[in-house]
Amino acid sequence: MPKKIIICISLIAVILFSARLALCDNDKKGKDELYRQVELFSDTLAIIDKEYVDDTLPKDLIYGSLKGMLSSLDAHSQFMDADTYKELKEETEGKFGGLGIEITIKDGLLTIITPIEDTPAWKAGLKPQDRIVKINDELTREMLLTDAVKKMRGKPGEIVNLSVLRDSEKKVLDFKITRAMIKIKDIKHARILEDGIGYIRLV
Repeated sequence: MPKKIIICISLIAVILFSARLALCDNDKKGKDELYRQVELFSDTLAIIDKEYVDDTLPKDLIYGSLKGMLSSLDAHSQFMDADTYKELKEETEGKFGGLGIEITIKDGLLTIITPIEDTPAWKAGLKPQDRIVKINDELTREMLLTDAVKKMRGKPGEIVNLSVLRDSEKKVLDFKITRAMIKIKDIKHARILEDGIGYIRLV
């Protein structure tokens, strides 16, 4: 084998070996940093458990930490406890007790995307872009989206009080809305237009 080829192969092997060492080193540093942060988290839990003025439940602390961790990622990532997951399953099944509004967090405020047609929220006159500032007299400023949904959903026939800021009217409006069984329809309208062309409106 020519000397130049041997040198070239040897050089490539050295480069690959060095790259592998660098990756291993970075991986080790990443794990070490993770362990340090986990240790910090564990120490904080121990201090709170020992020093905090009120008694705390480990589950509440852990769940609160998980909620904060997920909410720090983006506006759509959230930790779901068992009750929240149950509500999500109910929604995907197509019916649940509630008011009938789609909501999101916008500029830190609980904001209505749209009321669902023929639901209590729609009949009460709620509108897109309304900001929900209170649910049953509880401020929503720092409320998680899942917690807000949980407060508005529940047994049909029960009343939910909403205080809504409507920018177009520059005032807070109060609504007293009775929960009903909300049935989600994936397809709102469907018809044949012409020449075999179909129209489907999805909700």
